[in-house]
Amino acid sequence: MLWSLLKILVFVAIVALLAFGAGVLMETAGGVQITVAGTEYTLGALQSVMALLALMLLTWLFFKLLSLLLATLRFLNGDETALSRYFDKGRERRGYQALSDSLMALAVGEGRTALTKAAKAERYLQDPALTDLVVAQAAEMAGDTHKAAEAYKRLLSDQSTRFVGVRGIMKQKLSEGDTETARQLAEKALALRPKHEEVQDTLLKLQAQAEDWAGARQTLATKLKTGTLPREVFKRRDAVLALSSSKALLAEEATPEQQEQAIEANRLSPDLVPAAALAARSYIAKGKPRNAVRILKKAWEAQPHPDLAHAFAEIEPNETAEARVKRFEPLLRLKPDHDETRLVRAELLIVAEDFPEARRALGDLVDRAPDARALTLMAAIEKGEGGPDAMVQGWLTKALTAPRGPQWVCESCNHIHAEWAPTCENCASFDTLTWKRPETPEYHSATGAAMLPLLAGRQEDSGTGALTIIDPEPSDVREDGDQTQRTDNPDDKR
Repeated sequence: MLWSLLKILVFVAIVALLAFGAGVLMETAGGVQITVAGTEYTLGALQSVMALLALMLLTWLFFKLLSLLLATLRFLNGDETALSRYFDKGRERRGYQALSDSLMALAVGEGRTALTKAAKAERYLQDPALTDLVVAQAAEMAGDTHKAAEAYKRLLSDQSTRFVGVRGIMKQKLSEGDTETARQLAEKALALRPKHEEVQDTLLKLQAQAEDWAGARQTLATKLKTGTLPREVFKRRDAVLALSSSKALLAEEATPEQQEQAIEANRLSPDLVPAAALAARSYIAKGKPRNAVRILKKAWEAQPHPDLAHAFAEIEPNETAEARVKRFEPLLRLKPDHDETRLVRAELLIVAEDFPEARRALGDLVDRAPDARALTLMAAIEKGEGGPDAMVQGWLTKALTAPRGPQWVCESCNHIHAEWAPTCENCASFDTLTWKRPETPEYHSATGAAMLPLLAGRQEDSGTGALTIIDPEPSDVREDGDQTQRTDNPDDKR
């Protein structure tokens, strides 16, 4: 309110001063005489002031027109002027609008539209650091890999965009299947940005595929250093890499010094079954069976596994079957109720020809978790106890269509592997193999029943010539105290 009043008072004061000045000039005698081409002009005081103001205005307009003329000449000459800046702002506005439209088209998956808008933005903006990446991504979406590669290569010339260019070309090489070039590019990208987690994982995966275990361990150390990998996971994966390196060394009949890699792998991750088995074999080769026993017991306590049992058996390869049963007992007592413990004990007892104890060792395993291994052991027990051939062949027939039991399964794609490997042979994932029962459903084939006569042979009745096979069921077997007896139905055998 006060400010408005003050502005009104100032305006009135200025008008009053102008009016007063005009009155004074009108009352002032004399003036200015101007002679032009023999003609004399006499101006009064007020007219003189007005003429002076007009002259000043014309002079200002003249200099402005002269500046405009000079700016036009400089603009035509290619120099930067206010006029060129005006047109540049217009191009920049249209360029940013085209860039925005290109990004929106990328977001909705319209590759061709995004590429057209990106090319328009590139033409208007003339800023490769800003538009080349959008052009490359739009070209990739549109399927124009050549144009995308050219855009990524242009990004390599600028230090600020070099990482983006290297990463883009790396991904293109991966999609083309050129893993060797992609690995080299990933190494360069990681050198530019060591903390980039995606590049770290890509390089680690490629190095594992190429069996560059030393380089993979360096990359893994970088992940730990940059905080993209927990220390516990680092220890596990470092052990996997050390184990992979030691397996390669042992395959080449390495010296005992080189075999220390296997022992190091077990030290890094004692519960890693392949590392424990390989380290135990290294100690056996060095004549240190006690160290091998210690390693195998620790690993067995974490997870019983057939490879551990095989390595434990290699400690004393020439012992008798009875001595081996006795030597295995401290190992088997670590996990007495585990399925693998029962299977290994049954195998040892079968070799020692103690078939009733082998049957008791299996317990309810053939009913609770019947797999090919357990059913085959039951067939061996039946054979060892002198059971009828039809009963033995019945167990073998069941084993044909039974699940295979625990195996090395990739947790990423559920692919089953015959043996452990650091990377999945199906999806190339690193450190994803786990010893477990496959989650894929087991399909029973009709060929199992078709092969039954081939396994059983022909046992023809002299009267009817019919083929009869005893189906092994739990009802056929009963345990009475410590004595194992069999009740056979006479009508079931011919």
